[in-house]
Amino acid sequence: ENTRLPIKTAEGRIEQLEVPDVKDEDRDSWLGSDNDEASALEEGDEVKQQYTEAPAGQQILEAKEELARIASLLNEDPEEHAAGFRTLAQIASSSNISVKKLALATQLAVYRDVIPGYRIRSMAESDMTEKVSKDVRRLRAFEQSLVGSYQKYVTELARHAKLSRGNISETLASLATLAISCACNLLLAVPHFNFRGDLLKILVDKLSGNRIDRDFVKCRETLESLFRDDEDGTPSLDAMTILTRMMKVRGYRIDETLLNTFLHLRLLCEFSSKGSQNHIDKPVADEDGPMGKKKPKFKKEFRTKKQRKIEKERKVVAKEFKEADAIVSHEERDRMQAETLKLVFVTYFRILKARASNLVGAVLEGLVKYAHLINQDFFGDLLEALKDLTAQADTSPDESEELSSDDGDIDDIKAARDSTRESLLCTITAFALLEGQDASKAATALNLDLSFFIAYLYRSLYSLALNPDIELSAKSLHLPDPHGPNKVKSPSTTSNKINIQTTTVLLLRSLSSILLPPVSTRSVPPIRLAAFSKQLLTSSLQLPEKSAVAMMGLLTQAAKTHGRKISGMWNTEERKGDGVFDPLRPDLESSNPFASTVWEGELLRLHYCPGVREGIKGVEKALMHVH
Repeated sequence: ENTRLPIKTAEGRIEQLEVPDVKDEDRDSWLGSDNDEASALEEGDEVKQQYTEAPAGQQILEAKEELARIASLLNEDPEEHAAGFRTLAQIASSSNISVKKLALATQLAVYRDVIPGYRIRSMAESDMTEKVSKDVRRLRAFEQSLVGSYQKYVTELARHAKLSRGNISETLASLATLAISCACNLLLAVPHFNFRGDLLKILVDKLSGNRIDRDFVKCRETLESLFRDDEDGTPSLDAMTILTRMMKVRGYRIDETLLNTFLHLRLLCEFSSKGSQNHIDKPVADEDGPMGKKKPKFKKEFRTKKQRKIEKERKVVAKEFKEADAIVSHEERDRMQAETLKLVFVTYFRILKARASNLVGAVLEGLVKYAHLINQDFFGDLLEALKDLTAQADTSPDESEELSSDDGDIDDIKAARDSTRESLLCTITAFALLEGQDASKAATALNLDLSFFIAYLYRSLYSLALNPDIELSAKSLHLPDPHGPNKVKSPSTTSNKINIQTTTVLLLRSLSSILLPPVSTRSVPPIRLAAFSKQLLTSSLQLPEKSAVAMMGLLTQAAKTHGRKISGMWNTEERKGDGVFDPLRPDLESSNPFASTVWEGELLRLHYCPGVREGIKGVEKALMHVH
């Protein structure tokens, strides 16, 4: 029946428009049915041919209407209209890029809504021949259709995402960006569902490239969100397996921000056992109760054979419900997190051994975060690697000057300019690793000597005080020295790193670990305190304003804690040492600091900064209260 009103033509005549009737079955012809797949394919080919013949604008308009209709039907009853998945895939195969992008985005929205909260297993031959009810058969048919269509969709996303690696047109680049965005959204929305590994490969393949663009950042942020929100542990393990394999294949020639993703793993705050790159320490079961007493034995309740059978059936049903709800036990999650922790330590240790200069800072910061999870077996190997890095940084400046004056190789200059920060990070990491161990075992069983790092930091104080960029970080805006060799960029103008703290902050962290350790604070030797106090006061005369104020605060804390050990240096009548103080001696133990007098305090009292003047007064006031 025609329900349209008559119209009046330009000539003044009234005419009735005749519109052909559209039957309901013709309106839903694109969806087809489960019993007539051939007709659905033929109609899909006809519509595809119609899109090809129509103008581009009309193709987009028709595609929008059809995609909206199919998506609405799938959201209403996906089991009844399961053939719509196939139709959406046919529209996505259009040669029109705009139509293809619309179809991919529509499929993303549909799959996010209709995917169930459990993983669908593949059907075996025995399941196919098994006699089941009509509802179960219908559900199984829908699930298999969903998995098959979803697999094709993920494969299509992977094919389009690979286009971003080459030199392509802007239109294809936008298609690749959309494919990567769809993969990221699916991974966060349905991480439990099938083909999670294929989605992870799309992201890791993008992260393996050298170009850092918006797609790269989105993939990295997606992995960080996956690590933070993963309560299961399995998705994080899968992602770490694929990511670390890619790093190894590329010889760790990657962007250092990828290592930053390791700091978002939930095992940092949930996992309690210690581990290394080889194994995880298992907690020993305590057979005895508190105070060494045996746990009381509970009397076993008597049950008849029928009751035991009923109880057994209840346990089976409870187990099935647990699997259906995707609830993971604590033991299973701990096992997954243990395997993930081993991958983290393997990657960190291999990078330290490979001496990848652009990744060392990120690795050292990561080791500080994971210090409480490192066992004693791994501690010794890490300490030796840190010593090698520090020794390399100690001898690199002279070699770097020759390299920069000869050929100016960017890699060598980069390694040289990071040596100061890396050596400070090595010192911080070494003391943080020691603090992460059990205090009683650290002194006896481990038998570790960190004097190498203490001596290196003592020798570096003067050169650090003369560093013009000591208060600048990677985010600071700073022009390079125009009179420098080859106009090499300043360390602070490099790309942002994971360790964005200034050199002053790293120095203060290192000094706090040496002079004010959280464990056995009173056991610091007096000669070490005296040598560092004298050197720090001398260095404060050359430090910038903010660094000098921070150094005065550190010395005030040291004076309050160890005032009796170093108070003699402020009074010439209480001098304890004989001979002459040698500030340039590499070994602080033989520098004879108690033979010197703190004359720098008088100059610091005349400092132009009020904060420094108040700081030195605070140090002397703390020493006066000792007496």
